[in-house]
Amino acid sequence: MFTDMIGYTALGQRNESLSLTLVDEQRKLIRPILARHNGREVKTIGDGFLVEFPNAVDAVRCAYDIQRAVREFNLSLAPDKRVHLRVGLHVGEVVESQGDISGDAVNIASRIEPLADDGGVCMTRQVYDFVRNKVDIPLSNLGPKSLKNVAEPMEIYRMVLPWEKEAVDEPTQLDKNRIAVLPFANMSPDPNDEYFADGMTEELIDRLAQVKSLKVIARTSVMSFKKKDKKASEIARELDVGTLVEGSVRKAGNRVRVTVQLISAGREEHLWSSHYDGNLDDIFAVQSEIAEKVAGELKVKLLESEKETLEKKPTENTDAFGDFLRGRELFRDGSEPSLKQALALFEKAVELDPSFARAHVGVAECHQRLAAGGYEPRDVSLPKVKAALERALELDPDLPEAHVSLAEMHYNEDDLTSAEAEVRRALELNPSLPNSYDMLFELAALKGETEEMVRMIETAYRLDPLRTDFIFRVGCAYLWVGREQDALEHWRKTEHLAPASSYRVMTDYYLSKGDMAKARELHAKYEKLRPTSPWVTYLGGFIDAQAGEREKALEAIKKIEDAKMGPLAFNFVAYVYHALGDMDSYFEYMNRALEAHTIIATDVMYSPLLAKAREDPRYQELLEKLRKQVGLAK
Repeated sequence: MFTDMIGYTALGQRNESLSLTLVDEQRKLIRPILARHNGREVKTIGDGFLVEFPNAVDAVRCAYDIQRAVREFNLSLAPDKRVHLRVGLHVGEVVESQGDISGDAVNIASRIEPLADDGGVCMTRQVYDFVRNKVDIPLSNLGPKSLKNVAEPMEIYRMVLPWEKEAVDEPTQLDKNRIAVLPFANMSPDPNDEYFADGMTEELIDRLAQVKSLKVIARTSVMSFKKKDKKASEIARELDVGTLVEGSVRKAGNRVRVTVQLISAGREEHLWSSHYDGNLDDIFAVQSEIAEKVAGELKVKLLESEKETLEKKPTENTDAFGDFLRGRELFRDGSEPSLKQALALFEKAVELDPSFARAHVGVAECHQRLAAGGYEPRDVSLPKVKAALERALELDPDLPEAHVSLAEMHYNEDDLTSAEAEVRRALELNPSLPNSYDMLFELAALKGETEEMVRMIETAYRLDPLRTDFIFRVGCAYLWVGREQDALEHWRKTEHLAPASSYRVMTDYYLSKGDMAKARELHAKYEKLRPTSPWVTYLGGFIDAQAGEREKALEAIKKIEDAKMGPLAFNFVAYVYHALGDMDSYFEYMNRALEAHTIIATDVMYSPLLAKAREDPRYQELLEKLRKQVGLAK
């Protein structure tokens, strides 16, 4: 048995005296219980115990009595003076030396304890097999769990304690058809195979997302839980999902083992699990089977077209697929060297299998990202993007990624009508693409369709709820349409997830309300996090201008111009002139931004800080030119 006090380290940093007192209290509480159940205290490790028992039944009953005693101890105490304990149990052979014990069984027990909830007990299948039908305590199967430094996943059970049973039995309100595929654990002997485990995660997300009855959380949000010890119920609350898929991948040479399980997140109930052993050549069939079994377990009836999509192989060449997965991993880094390495891998995948449509899309995406970052001239990248996407759609006309990339190409060319057609086609094929809803948010904003604008960004946010730019845009959208209370509530809930962007838009809000003290306070927090950001500089100048400090505001303008950030700076200069009341200069710089194709249209149209300009006749002229430029002129 291993026991551990939750939050002890953090408490020690805040209040060392209290932490030492609580450790002493829990030791006084636990030691008599160990003695009653024949437990031998091997040693204390900081705030925890390592205990040995003559049999598993004694250990399980002891764990139950420990948590019951801790609960009773806590009942009359203030929250900050309560003991929070978790317990892990495993059975196996140990090596004894000078009163201490060691061995695999000890190591495994130490890995089991973190899986328990606050006030809970977890144990391995080996313990369960010894005690079932011998104790009257309900034990719930959590399925296989991947443990640090343990080669194979182990089946874990949790103790269902009487005082928590009522909460466990309550029906959950979480939607079972909202799914998160958690990062697959890499159990391969080679740590460099991490890309393959991450690739399996993304592939399963992609396949499940094409089942229209399911809403699948995007990779950006689920990868934030990689290598974090969080309970299923906690993750479910953060992502607002009813079902979790988790698993592990072990790759060795051409052999692969995939373990996967399906969990009802609200109840932490293990619904189904399986494992697959085979050659890498079989990996696509494994992915398809997992996706179909998940859909079947959730009672989702697959359309024939969906079944065909799930069973479609992206390539017959596993080497090309490996290069594709490595390319995707590098592409996400976004730096120039990583993008160029990713491009080389996608091109290699195409060379190995010219019919690999997704690899052609990877080539197009790399050229688009290189151009967007200024690493490749647009007139060089555009023909390559067009050629790669034409080939991808020739090979697979129903490939959602190709339509998304084509929509991005049209968007960058200011052909927003074509961009909208392509992005809507992508969503017909895969309704769980957050970036596509984000593009529709931008398009609705440009058209002045404010209800649709809010609906689209809320949909993107629900599919990728931990992505910082979506968190930011939801708050902006609420502010822009006058839903100020919703904006304030959103910032309250998400400030810890996206502090910099939250401080930025909250500064806008308090400036628009004339609360200079609060605006300065939030701007100072923002500046601390992003000291070189042009947004910080412009907002500082805006505050100074609004406070009547003209010289400081003009200094901010000079600082923006000296930063040599290119034509994007026209926007920030214009904003400060607006705060100074110089509308001639505001419209001069906004027109320069428009001509340079760098105008931030949503700010011009909706920011409460630029409201005065929208009363000027020149605003309508600017708006008409903008809509004509992007092909949305009425």
